[in-house]
Amino acid sequence: MTRTLVLGGTRSGKSRHAEDLVPVDAPVRYAATARRYPDDADWDARIEIHRARRPAHWTTVEEPDLVAEIARGGVLLIDDLATWLTGVLDDTGAWAARPVPPAVGEAVDALVGAVAGAPGEVVIVSAEVGLGVVPETRAGRLFRDELGAANAALAAVCDSVLLLVAGLPVRLK
Repeated sequence: MTRTLVLGGTRSGKSRHAEDLVPVDAPVRYAATARRYPDDADWDARIEIHRARRPAHWTTVEEPDLVAEIARGGVLLIDDLATWLTGVLDDTGAWAARPVPPAVGEAVDALVGAVAGAPGEVVIVSAEVGLGVVPETRAGRLFRDELGAANAALAAVCDSVLLLVAGLPVRLK
C-alpha cells in the first residue's frame, strides 16, 4: 500500500493535489482534522470550501482518531496534520507547558507508527512551516518545531513525499 505525504504552504494547492491523488471512484474516507469553533464563521467557511469540492460518495470523518482510521485500511485522506497537531497541543496544555508534555510526542509517534504499518493507502496533507522566519512568539516556535519534527518523521516512513509550491508539485521522495 502507498503512503504519501503532501506538504505545502498556505494556499499552495496541497489539499486539492492530495484529493487528486486518490482514485475518483474509490470509497475514500476523508479524515477532516479541523475542529469547529462556534464563534468563528470564517473558519467554518474555510471548512465548507473543502467539503464542497469532495465527491459525494466520500465519507467524511470529522475530528478523527487518526490511528484508528489508518488501522481500518482502505483509502484514507488526512487533511491536515497541522490542524490535528494544533488539537494535540490544545488537549495536552502544551502551549503553556515547559517542557512540552510527553503526550505530544507520544501522539505523533503513534501516528507515525500507524502510517508505517498502514494496511491501506494513506495520503496525508500537512503544512510546510520550515521555510519562513523564526516566529516571534513561543507558541509560534512551538508549533513550527513540533510540526516540522512530525513532518520529518512522517516523511521517513512515507513512500512518496511531495511539496506544493504555487500549485506545482515538486517530488521530494
